[in-house]
Amino acid sequence: MSILVVGGAGYIGSHAVYQLIEEGKKVVIIDHLETGHIEAVHPEATFYKGDIRKIDFLRDVFMQEKIDAVIHFAANSLVGESMENPLKYFDNNVYGTQVLLQVMKEYHVKQIVFSSTAAVYGEPSQIPITEELIPAPTNTYGETKLTMEKLMKWMNIAHGINYVSLRYFNVAGARGTGEIGEDHEPETHLIPIVLQTALGQRPYITIFGDNYDTEDGTCIRDYIHVEDLIDAHLLALNYLQNNGVSNVFNLGSNAGFSVKEIISTARLVTGNEIKEQIGERRKGDPSILIADSSKAKKVLGWNPTRSSIERMIEDAWNWHNENPNGYKRRGIN
Repeated sequence: MSILVVGGAGYIGSHAVYQLIEEGKKVVIIDHLETGHIEAVHPEATFYKGDIRKIDFLRDVFMQEKIDAVIHFAANSLVGESMENPLKYFDNNVYGTQVLLQVMKEYHVKQIVFSSTAAVYGEPSQIPITEELIPAPTNTYGETKLTMEKLMKWMNIAHGINYVSLRYFNVAGARGTGEIGEDHEPETHLIPIVLQTALGQRPYITIFGDNYDTEDGTCIRDYIHVEDLIDAHLLALNYLQNNGVSNVFNLGSNAGFSVKEIISTARLVTGNEIKEQIGERRKGDPSILIADSSKAKKVLGWNPTRSSIERMIEDAWNWHNENPNGYKRRGIN
């Protein structure tokens, strides 16, 4: 039997594949490589290039591979783009999940771990954010992820497909052994942008507002190391395989780091100058977003150990410094 990782050539999905294979699991990947990279695919995984919206393609994979459970990472995830092109996001994210769940039902696959997001909460009414907070997305991306969760909820009720939805905050870092890392085009995440500035690929980093109600005036966000994040996915898979009921968990470090803290730590880690300039606030940016992840720790036994800001930036820097042009340096994608 195999674990199907949908989106397994992407940043987070590829890290999941590496850790699953380390645990001795047989892994099948589906990815259509719109944003993923073939070079990130583990050599011991079985890879299918294709689109999960194509039901006959998906049926063929399930028939050939005898899938035991699914971990679902495949989604478009750029907030700005989602607001400009909402139909693309509903088609890819929601319809893709609908087809995936349909084929899971047909082949009697009863377990799915889902990559959700803190964006389902919108503008939170409390900090830290707990799972009891009523979701109220403020962008299309968050709305599609919440809709995908609802699809799983009703398929659970109707057909007994059990799910764990993992709502995570800012993911950072790279595999400690250096094989894979974060490579997006365009890059929108703070830590890679800071490190690109350290490499001289950008003239400066723009801080979007320094007059927030925080200690240094810049936004505070919760960051979690990608390998700690994947630990939670594997624990969630084990939880479902041991008859755990469908559930939702936040994943974060329960700590907050400001934009200026990220930049100053990156200067120490890289030893390089990182110029900064102050820009206008971005509309809708909350001053503080911090997760309460106590439920995941209690129910799943999750124990993140790599999520100090220094460790996350060190591992990310190792990847970016060795791969300054991402996977393009290797002549792939």
